[in-house]
Amino acid sequence: MEILQVQNLCKTYGKGETQVNALKNVSFNLKKGEFCAVVGESGSGKSTLLNCIGALDLPTSGRIFIDGNDLFTMNEEARTIFRRRNIGFIFQSFQLVAELNVEQNIAFPLLLDYRRPDPAAIEEMLDILGLADRRRHLPNQLSGGQQQRVAIGRALITRPKLILADEPTGNLDSRNSQEVMDLLMKASRHYQQTILMITHNNNLAVSADRVFRVSDGCLTDLRHDTKREGFRDEKLS
Repeated sequence: MEILQVQNLCKTYGKGETQVNALKNVSFNLKKGEFCAVVGESGSGKSTLLNCIGALDLPTSGRIFIDGNDLFTMNEEARTIFRRRNIGFIFQSFQLVAELNVEQNIAFPLLLDYRRPDPAAIEEMLDILGLADRRRHLPNQLSGGQQQRVAIGRALITRPKLILADEPTGNLDSRNSQEVMDLLMKASRHYQQTILMITHNNNLAVSADRVFRVSDGCLTDLRHDTKREGFRDEKLS
C-alpha cells in the first residue's frame, strides 16, 4: 500500500539571473511502513523536498499524494487540518513547549485537534520512549536525547500516515544519535509508520530500508544505483 506518491515535483525560487531550481522533476513512492533516509550536501534541495511533502512550502509544479489525497488541490484550511492529522514532524531543534511537561508535550497534537488523549496510548508511548519516569519533567530538565524522544512521541501519538524527520540527530552526540535512530526504527516496525528522514550522517542512513540522494535538485534512489555498495562502505568507514 503506497502512503506517499511524489510526481514530477519542481520548486523554483527567484527569477532571471537569480533563479534557483531547488527541485527538478522529483518522483518517488513510499509504501506503508517503509523507513527512508534522504542524504545530500547542504543546499542540495533535501530540506525543500521535505517542506513541500509536509505542505509547509508550495511546489512550483508537480503533485504530492498522501494516502491517495492530493495535498495541493485542497484549500489552505483543509490542507492545514489534513497535515495536522496525517503528518508528524520531528525537528532537529526539538521544538517542545517549554511550559509543558513530557506527558503534556506528547499529548499536545491531540489537544490541538480537540481530541481527548487516550491514557493507555500515552502510557504505551512513554514506555516505548523510555520516559515513564520523566513524565512530569519539563523540557529544560531533560537531556538533548530525552527531548528528542519526546519530540518523536509527539509525532507518533496521532498515528499519522507519514512522519517527516528533519535532521533528528543533528544536535545530538553519537551515542544519543544512535539511540534516536534505533527508536525511530522501532517505531517504524511497531506502529507500521512510514518515515522519511533527512540526515547528514551516512552511518545512520545506511540502516534505513531505502536511501535517496538529492544532488542539485535531482533525486536518485540508491537502491537501484550501482554505487550503492560504495555508499555503504563510505558510511561504515
